[in-house]
Amino acid sequence: MAKKIIIDTDPGIDDILALLLALSAKPEEVEVLLISLTFGNIEVQNCLRNVVSMFHILEREAQWRRENGRPEGFDAMRASRPIVAVGAEDPLEDQKMLADYFHGTDGLGGIHASHPHLTPNQEWAHLFDPIHDSHGIQSADADNCSGDHSFIPSKIPAHKEILRALRENEPDSITLVAVGPLTNLALAAAEDPETFLRVKEVVVMGGAVNEPGNVTPVGEFNAYADAFAAARVFALTSPNPNSTLPPSTISQLPPYPAKLSKQLTLRLFPLDITLRHNISRGQFRTAVAPLLEKGSPLAEWVNAFMGHTFRTLERLHPGHVGDDAQLSLHDPVCVWYALTAEDSRWAPAPNSPEDIRIETTGQWTRGMCVVDRRNRHRIEGEEETSSDHGLWLSARAGNRIYRMDQSPAESTFGQIIMDKLFG
Repeated sequence: MAKKIIIDTDPGIDDILALLLALSAKPEEVEVLLISLTFGNIEVQNCLRNVVSMFHILEREAQWRRENGRPEGFDAMRASRPIVAVGAEDPLEDQKMLADYFHGTDGLGGIHASHPHLTPNQEWAHLFDPIHDSHGIQSADADNCSGDHSFIPSKIPAHKEILRALRENEPDSITLVAVGPLTNLALAAAEDPETFLRVKEVVVMGGAVNEPGNVTPVGEFNAYADAFAAARVFALTSPNPNSTLPPSTISQLPPYPAKLSKQLTLRLFPLDITLRHNISRGQFRTAVAPLLEKGSPLAEWVNAFMGHTFRTLERLHPGHVGDDAQLSLHDPVCVWYALTAEDSRWAPAPNSPEDIRIETTGQWTRGMCVVDRRNRHRIEGEEETSSDHGLWLSARAGNRIYRMDQSPAESTFGQIIMDKLFG
Protein backbone atom coordinates (compact mmCIF):
# COMPACT_ATOMS: atom_id res chain seq x y z
CA MET A 1 0.00 0.00 0.00
CA ALA A 2 1.27 3.46 -0.88
CA LYS A 3 2.56 5.59 1.97
CA LYS A 4 0.53 8.75 2.52
CA ILE A 5 2.55 11.86 3.14
CA ILE A 6 2.11 15.59 3.65
CA ILE A 7 5.04 17.85 2.82
CA ASP A 8 5.21 21.15 4.69
CA THR A 9 7.78 23.28 2.91
CA ASP A 10 9.22 26.70 1.99
CA PRO A 11 10.58 26.22 -1.57
CA GLY A 12 13.59 27.01 -1.78
CA ILE A 13 16.15 25.11 -3.82
CA ASP A 14 16.58 21.90 -1.85
CA ASP A 15 12.85 21.99 -1.04
CA ILE A 16 12.07 21.80 -4.77
CA LEU A 17 14.46 18.85 -5.11
CA ALA A 18 12.64 17.19 -2.20
CA LEU A 19 9.25 17.74 -3.82
CA LEU A 20 10.50 16.41 -7.16
CA LEU A 21 11.86 13.34 -5.39
CA ALA A 22 8.47 12.62 -3.82
CA LEU A 23 6.50 13.22 -7.02
CA SER A 24 8.89 11.06 -9.06
CA ALA A 25 8.05 7.97 -7.00
CA LYS A 26 5.73 5.24 -8.20
CA PRO A 27 2.04 5.32 -7.19
CA GLU A 28 2.43 2.13 -5.18
CA GLU A 29 5.23 3.78 -3.19
CA VAL A 30 3.70 7.09 -2.14
CA GLU A 31 0.66 9.32 -2.32
CA VAL A 32 1.41 12.99 -1.72
CA LEU A 33 -1.83 14.21 -0.15
CA LEU A 34 -0.87 17.82 0.51
CA ILE A 35 1.90 20.34 -0.10
CA SER A 36 1.48 22.96 2.62
CA LEU A 37 3.49 26.16 2.24
CA THR A 38 5.09 28.37 4.85
CA PHE A 39 7.36 31.39 4.88
CA GLY A 40 11.00 30.50 5.45
CA ASN A 41 13.62 30.57 2.75
CA ILE A 42 11.51 33.29 1.11
CA GLU A 43 8.10 34.95 1.49
CA VAL A 44 5.24 32.47 1.27
CA GLN A 45 3.79 33.92 -1.95
CA ASN A 46 7.13 33.34 -3.67
CA CYS A 47 7.02 29.79 -2.33
CA LEU A 48 3.63 29.40 -4.00
CA ARG A 49 4.93 30.72 -7.32
CA ASN A 50 7.82 28.25 -7.19
CA VAL A 51 5.52 25.28 -6.55
CA VAL A 52 3.13 26.29 -9.33
CA SER A 53 6.14 26.74 -11.62
CA MET A 54 7.33 23.25 -10.69
CA PHE A 55 4.02 21.70 -11.73
CA HIS A 56 4.06 23.80 -14.92
CA ILE A 57 7.52 22.48 -15.78
CA LEU A 58 6.52 18.89 -15.01
CA GLU A 59 3.58 19.17 -17.41
CA ARG A 60 5.93 20.44 -20.12
CA GLU A 61 8.48 17.73 -19.27
CA ALA A 62 5.84 15.01 -19.62
CA GLN A 63 4.95 16.29 -23.09
CA TRP A 64 8.61 16.45 -24.09
CA ARG A 65 9.21 12.90 -22.88
CA ARG A 66 6.19 11.59 -24.77
CA GLU A 67 7.34 13.29 -27.96
CA ASN A 68 10.78 11.73 -27.56
CA GLY A 69 9.57 8.23 -26.76
CA ARG A 70 10.59 8.35 -23.12
CA PRO A 71 8.63 7.21 -20.07
CA GLU A 72 6.88 10.23 -18.57
CA GLY A 73 7.94 9.50 -15.00
CA PHE A 74 6.50 11.32 -11.97
CA ASP A 75 3.84 8.65 -11.75
CA ALA A 76 2.86 9.47 -8.17
CA MET A 77 1.81 12.96 -9.23
CA ARG A 78 -0.28 11.74 -12.13
CA ALA A 79 -1.94 8.98 -10.10
CA SER A 80 -3.13 11.35 -7.37
CA ARG A 81 -2.95 15.12 -7.66
CA PRO A 82 -1.74 16.71 -4.43
CA ILE A 83 -3.53 19.62 -2.80
CA VAL A 84 -1.46 22.82 -2.54
CA ALA A 85 -2.31 25.16 0.36
CA VAL A 86 -0.79 28.47 1.43
CA GLY A 87 0.09 28.82 5.10
CA ALA A 88 1.97 31.02 7.53
CA GLU A 89 3.36 34.35 6.36
CA ASP A 90 5.20 35.10 9.63
CA PRO A 91 6.63 33.29 12.65
CA LEU A 92 4.56 32.93 15.80
CA GLU A 93 6.85 35.35 17.62
CA ASP A 94 10.16 37.16 17.01
CA GLN A 95 11.38 39.00 13.95
CA LYS A 96 11.05 37.22 10.62
CA MET A 97 14.24 36.00 8.99
CA LEU A 98 14.46 34.74 5.41
CA ALA A 99 17.20 32.80 3.62
CA ASP A 100 17.03 34.74 0.36
CA TYR A 101 20.74 35.52 0.72
CA PHE A 102 21.30 31.90 -0.34
CA HIS A 103 18.20 30.98 -2.36
CA GLY A 104 17.74 34.34 -4.11
CA THR A 105 14.86 36.75 -3.55
CA ASP A 106 12.48 34.51 -5.50
CA GLY A 107 13.81 31.34 -3.86
CA LEU A 108 15.22 29.87 -7.06
CA GLY A 109 18.21 32.06 -7.79
CA GLY A 110 16.33 34.72 -9.76
CA ILE A 111 14.99 32.20 -12.26
CA HIS A 112 11.72 34.03 -12.83
CA ALA A 113 13.64 37.04 -14.15
CA SER A 114 16.48 35.21 -15.92
CA HIS A 115 14.29 32.48 -17.48
CA PRO A 116 10.79 34.00 -17.78
CA HIS A 117 9.78 31.44 -20.41
CA LEU A 118 9.93 28.78 -17.68
CA THR A 119 7.48 30.60 -15.38
CA PRO A 120 3.71 30.35 -15.91
CA ASN A 121 1.70 33.55 -16.14
CA GLN A 122 -0.12 34.83 -13.07
CA GLU A 123 -3.57 33.55 -14.08
CA TRP A 124 -3.26 30.78 -11.50
CA ALA A 125 -3.03 33.19 -8.54
CA HIS A 126 -6.82 33.57 -8.08
CA LEU A 127 -7.14 29.82 -7.55
CA PHE A 128 -5.77 30.26 -4.03
CA ASP A 129 -7.62 33.46 -3.14
CA PRO A 130 -10.82 33.00 -1.05
CA ILE A 131 -12.04 36.44 -2.17
CA HIS A 132 -12.47 35.09 -5.70
CA ASP A 133 -14.50 32.09 -4.54
CA SER A 134 -17.87 33.20 -5.89
CA HIS A 135 -19.74 30.20 -4.42
CA GLY A 136 -18.32 30.57 -0.94
CA ILE A 137 -16.78 27.09 -1.17
CA GLN A 138 -13.36 26.89 0.44
CA SER A 139 -12.67 23.17 0.66
CA ALA A 140 -9.93 21.94 -1.64
CA ASP A 141 -12.07 18.96 -2.63
CA ALA A 142 -14.91 21.25 -3.71
CA ASP A 143 -12.81 23.62 -5.78
CA ASN A 144 -13.74 23.32 -9.44
CA CYS A 145 -11.21 25.87 -10.67
CA SER A 146 -8.19 23.60 -10.94
CA GLY A 147 -8.70 22.79 -14.61
CA ASP A 148 -6.11 20.41 -16.00
CA HIS A 149 -3.41 21.31 -13.50
CA SER A 150 -1.36 18.59 -11.85
CA PHE A 151 -2.40 19.88 -8.43
CA ILE A 152 -5.56 20.90 -6.58
CA PRO A 153 -5.47 24.49 -5.27
CA SER A 154 -6.87 25.13 -1.80
CA LYS A 155 -8.46 28.34 -0.59
CA ILE A 156 -8.15 27.52 3.13
CA PRO A 157 -5.04 28.01 5.32
CA ALA A 158 -2.45 25.26 5.19
CA HIS A 159 -2.71 24.33 8.87
CA LYS A 160 -6.46 23.69 8.42
CA GLU A 161 -5.73 21.51 5.38
CA ILE A 162 -3.29 19.51 7.52
CA LEU A 163 -6.04 18.91 10.09
CA ARG A 164 -8.58 18.07 7.38
CA ALA A 165 -6.28 15.43 5.87
CA LEU A 166 -5.63 13.90 9.29
CA ARG A 167 -9.36 13.76 10.08
CA GLU A 168 -10.27 12.17 6.76
CA ASN A 169 -7.66 9.41 6.91
CA GLU A 170 -7.14 6.58 9.36
CA PRO A 171 -5.07 7.36 12.45
CA ASP A 172 -1.35 6.57 12.06
CA SER A 173 -1.61 6.44 8.27
CA ILE A 174 0.00 9.80 7.34
CA THR A 175 3.63 10.85 7.67
CA LEU A 176 4.10 14.62 7.87
CA VAL A 177 7.43 15.72 6.40
CA ALA A 178 8.32 19.24 7.59
CA VAL A 179 11.29 20.82 5.84
CA GLY A 180 10.73 24.48 6.70
CA PRO A 181 9.88 26.47 9.83
CA LEU A 182 7.27 24.58 11.88
CA THR A 183 4.70 27.38 12.04
CA ASN A 184 1.93 25.56 10.16
CA LEU A 185 2.39 22.49 12.36
CA ALA A 186 2.30 24.55 15.55
CA LEU A 187 -0.92 26.28 14.44
CA ALA A 188 -2.56 22.96 13.58
CA ALA A 189 -1.52 21.41 16.90
CA ALA A 190 -2.77 24.42 18.85
CA GLU A 191 -6.16 24.40 17.10
CA ASP A 192 -6.85 20.69 17.53
CA PRO A 193 -4.09 18.71 19.29
CA GLU A 194 -5.94 15.40 19.27
CA THR A 195 -6.51 15.53 15.52
CA PHE A 196 -2.87 16.51 15.01
CA LEU A 197 -1.82 13.45 17.01
CA ARG A 198 -3.55 11.20 14.46
CA VAL A 199 -0.34 11.58 12.42
CA LYS A 200 1.85 8.49 12.18
CA GLU A 201 5.02 10.50 12.67
CA VAL A 202 6.45 13.92 11.97
CA VAL A 203 9.76 14.02 10.10
CA VAL A 204 11.56 17.32 10.71
CA MET A 205 14.55 18.82 8.95
CA GLY A 206 15.93 21.20 11.53
CA GLY A 207 18.32 21.95 14.32
CA ALA A 208 21.95 21.16 15.00
CA VAL A 209 23.03 19.03 17.94
CA ASN A 210 26.75 18.28 17.62
CA GLU A 211 27.37 20.44 14.54
CA PRO A 212 27.58 24.26 14.42
CA GLY A 213 24.50 26.10 13.23
CA ASN A 214 24.24 27.58 9.75
CA VAL A 215 22.73 30.99 10.62
CA THR A 216 24.28 31.50 14.07
CA PRO A 217 26.99 29.54 15.88
CA VAL A 218 24.29 27.29 17.36
CA GLY A 219 21.16 27.96 15.28
CA GLU A 220 20.06 26.03 12.18
CA PHE A 221 17.81 28.06 9.89
CA ASN A 222 14.47 26.23 10.25
CA ALA A 223 14.70 26.07 14.04
CA TYR A 224 15.86 29.70 14.21
CA ALA A 225 13.20 31.04 11.82
CA ASP A 226 10.39 30.07 14.21
CA ALA A 227 11.89 28.78 17.43
CA PHE A 228 8.56 29.10 19.28
CA ALA A 229 6.80 26.90 16.73
CA ALA A 230 9.56 24.29 16.87
CA ALA A 231 9.46 24.26 20.67
CA ARG A 232 5.67 23.79 20.68
CA VAL A 233 5.79 20.89 18.21
CA PHE A 234 8.69 19.23 20.06
CA ALA A 235 6.70 19.54 23.31
CA LEU A 236 4.07 17.12 21.98
CA THR A 237 6.66 14.31 22.25
CA SER A 238 6.67 14.75 26.03
CA PRO A 239 4.52 12.74 28.47
CA ASN A 240 3.81 16.18 29.95
CA PRO A 241 3.82 18.60 26.98
CA ASN A 242 3.33 21.71 29.07
CA SER A 243 6.59 20.96 30.90
CA THR A 244 8.61 22.08 27.86
CA LEU A 245 6.31 24.69 26.28
CA PRO A 246 8.01 28.05 25.69
CA PRO A 247 6.66 31.22 27.31
CA SER A 248 4.26 33.00 24.96
CA THR A 249 3.93 36.77 25.02
CA ILE A 250 2.65 37.63 21.55
CA SER A 251 1.00 34.72 19.74
CA GLN A 252 -1.06 33.73 22.79
CA LEU A 253 -1.39 30.13 21.63
CA PRO A 254 -3.00 28.12 24.43
CA PRO A 255 -1.23 25.47 26.48
CA TYR A 256 -2.00 21.89 25.54
CA PRO A 257 -4.69 19.96 27.45
CA ALA A 258 -3.39 18.32 30.61
CA LYS A 259 -4.16 14.86 29.23
CA LEU A 260 -3.61 13.88 25.60
CA SER A 261 -4.31 10.47 24.09
CA LYS A 262 -0.72 9.83 22.98
CA GLN A 263 2.72 11.36 22.50
CA LEU A 264 3.88 12.59 19.12
CA THR A 265 6.51 10.52 17.32
CA LEU A 266 9.03 12.99 15.90
CA ARG A 267 12.09 12.02 13.89
CA LEU A 268 14.61 14.85 13.73
CA PHE A 269 17.05 15.22 10.84
CA PRO A 270 19.47 17.88 12.09
CA LEU A 271 22.50 19.23 10.26
CA ASP A 272 24.45 16.39 11.89
CA ILE A 273 23.03 13.93 9.35
CA THR A 274 21.91 16.12 6.45
CA LEU A 275 25.37 17.62 5.95
CA ARG A 276 26.58 14.12 5.08
CA HIS A 277 24.22 13.86 2.07
CA ASN A 278 25.53 15.92 -0.83
CA ILE A 279 25.64 16.33 -4.56
CA SER A 280 28.67 17.76 -6.34
CA ARG A 281 28.57 20.14 -9.25
CA GLY A 282 30.34 17.47 -11.30
CA GLN A 283 27.67 14.87 -10.51
CA PHE A 284 24.93 17.29 -11.40
CA ARG A 285 26.57 18.47 -14.62
CA THR A 286 27.14 14.89 -15.80
CA ALA A 287 23.48 14.02 -15.22
CA VAL A 288 21.87 17.04 -16.91
CA ALA A 289 24.24 17.90 -19.77
CA PRO A 290 22.88 15.27 -22.22
CA LEU A 291 19.29 16.24 -21.40
CA LEU A 292 19.99 19.94 -21.88
CA GLU A 293 21.26 19.17 -25.38
CA LYS A 294 18.06 17.27 -26.14
CA GLY A 295 15.78 20.05 -24.85
CA SER A 296 14.41 18.70 -21.57
CA PRO A 297 12.35 21.48 -19.87
CA LEU A 298 12.99 19.96 -16.45
CA ALA A 299 16.74 19.80 -17.02
CA GLU A 300 16.76 23.43 -18.19
CA TRP A 301 14.73 24.58 -15.17
CA VAL A 302 16.72 22.70 -12.53
CA ASN A 303 20.02 23.62 -14.19
CA ALA A 304 19.12 27.32 -13.99
CA PHE A 305 18.62 27.42 -10.22
CA MET A 306 21.34 24.88 -9.45
CA GLY A 307 23.82 26.99 -11.39
CA HIS A 308 23.00 29.89 -9.08
CA THR A 309 23.37 27.60 -6.06
CA PHE A 310 26.84 26.40 -6.93
CA ARG A 311 27.99 29.95 -7.64
CA THR A 312 26.63 31.02 -4.24
CA LEU A 313 28.46 28.15 -2.55
CA GLU A 314 31.70 29.29 -4.15
CA ARG A 315 31.13 32.81 -2.82
CA LEU A 316 30.15 31.78 0.71
CA HIS A 317 32.49 28.82 1.28
CA PRO A 318 36.14 29.11 0.24
CA GLY A 319 37.36 25.85 -1.25
CA HIS A 320 33.98 24.92 -2.76
CA VAL A 321 34.99 25.50 -6.37
CA GLY A 322 34.55 23.84 -9.72
CA ASP A 323 33.15 20.34 -10.03
CA ASP A 324 34.08 19.59 -6.42
CA ALA A 325 31.59 22.12 -4.99
CA GLN A 326 29.12 20.25 -2.79
CA LEU A 327 25.47 21.11 -2.11
CA SER A 328 24.00 19.53 1.02
CA LEU A 329 20.63 17.91 0.29
CA HIS A 330 19.01 18.70 3.63
CA ASP A 331 15.32 18.48 2.70
CA PRO A 332 15.48 15.59 0.20
CA VAL A 333 16.96 13.36 2.91
CA CYS A 334 13.73 13.70 4.91
CA VAL A 335 11.55 12.82 1.92
CA TRP A 336 13.83 9.88 1.14
CA TYR A 337 13.30 8.62 4.68
CA ALA A 338 9.52 8.93 4.30
CA LEU A 339 9.70 6.86 1.10
CA THR A 340 12.03 4.17 2.48
CA ALA A 341 11.44 4.16 6.26
CA GLU A 342 11.20 0.37 6.35
CA ASP A 343 14.88 0.07 5.33
CA SER A 344 16.70 -1.19 8.43
CA ARG A 345 19.75 0.93 7.60
CA TRP A 346 17.90 4.03 8.81
CA ALA A 347 18.78 4.41 12.47
CA PRO A 348 18.43 7.01 15.23
CA ALA A 349 21.26 7.99 17.55
CA PRO A 350 22.03 5.22 20.07
CA ASN A 351 20.58 7.16 23.01
CA SER A 352 17.30 8.06 21.26
CA PRO A 353 14.73 9.13 22.17
CA GLU A 354 16.49 12.20 23.58
CA ASP A 355 15.23 15.19 25.52
CA ILE A 356 16.02 17.83 22.91
CA ARG A 357 14.52 21.27 23.47
CA ILE A 358 14.58 24.41 21.32
CA GLU A 359 15.80 27.65 22.91
CA THR A 360 13.37 30.50 22.22
CA THR A 361 14.42 33.49 24.30
CA GLY A 362 18.22 33.52 24.46
CA GLN A 363 20.01 36.58 23.10
CA TRP A 364 22.60 34.51 21.22
CA THR A 365 21.03 31.06 21.29
CA ARG A 366 17.64 31.36 19.58
CA GLY A 367 16.88 28.11 17.76
CA MET A 368 19.57 26.16 19.59
CA CYS A 369 18.98 22.46 20.24
CA VAL A 370 19.58 22.14 23.98
CA VAL A 371 20.58 18.69 25.24
CA ASP A 372 21.34 17.76 28.84
CA ARG A 373 24.88 16.36 28.72
CA ARG A 374 25.17 15.93 32.50
CA ASN A 375 25.59 12.43 33.87
CA ARG A 376 22.88 12.65 36.54
CA HIS A 377 20.34 10.21 37.99
CA ARG A 378 16.73 10.52 36.89
CA ILE A 379 14.23 11.92 39.40
CA GLU A 380 10.63 10.80 39.87
CA GLY A 381 8.01 13.52 40.00
CA GLU A 382 6.71 16.38 37.89
CA GLU A 383 7.69 19.41 39.96
CA GLU A 384 10.89 21.44 39.79
CA THR A 385 13.37 21.01 42.62
CA SER A 386 16.47 22.94 43.60
CA SER A 387 18.55 20.28 41.84
CA ASP A 388 16.42 20.07 38.71
CA HIS A 389 15.41 23.42 37.27
CA GLY A 390 13.46 22.88 34.05
CA LEU A 391 12.57 19.25 34.82
CA TRP A 392 15.54 17.95 32.87
CA LEU A 393 15.95 14.94 35.14
CA SER A 394 12.27 14.09 35.59
CA ALA A 395 11.24 10.73 34.23
CA ARG A 396 7.75 12.16 33.62
CA ALA A 397 8.68 15.32 31.76
CA GLY A 398 10.94 16.46 28.94
CA ASN A 399 10.78 15.78 25.20
CA ARG A 400 11.30 12.43 23.49
CA ILE A 401 12.96 13.08 20.11
CA TYR A 402 14.30 10.41 17.75
CA ARG A 403 17.41 12.08 16.33
CA MET A 404 18.25 10.28 13.09
CA ASP A 405 21.93 9.44 12.68
CA GLN A 406 22.36 6.80 9.96
CA SER A 407 20.93 6.39 6.46
CA PRO A 408 21.15 3.76 3.72
CA ALA A 409 22.46 6.19 1.10
CA GLU A 410 24.92 8.61 2.65
CA SER A 411 27.65 8.31 0.00
CA THR A 412 25.36 7.78 -3.01
CA PHE A 413 22.43 10.06 -2.29
CA GLY A 414 23.32 12.67 -4.91
CA GLN A 415 23.25 10.05 -7.63
CA ILE A 416 19.95 8.63 -6.31
CA ILE A 417 18.37 12.09 -6.67
CA MET A 418 19.60 12.48 -10.24
CA ASP A 419 18.41 9.01 -11.23
CA LYS A 420 14.96 9.58 -9.74
CA LEU A 421 14.47 12.99 -11.36
CA PHE A 422 16.02 12.36 -14.76
CA GLY A 423 15.90 8.58 -15.14
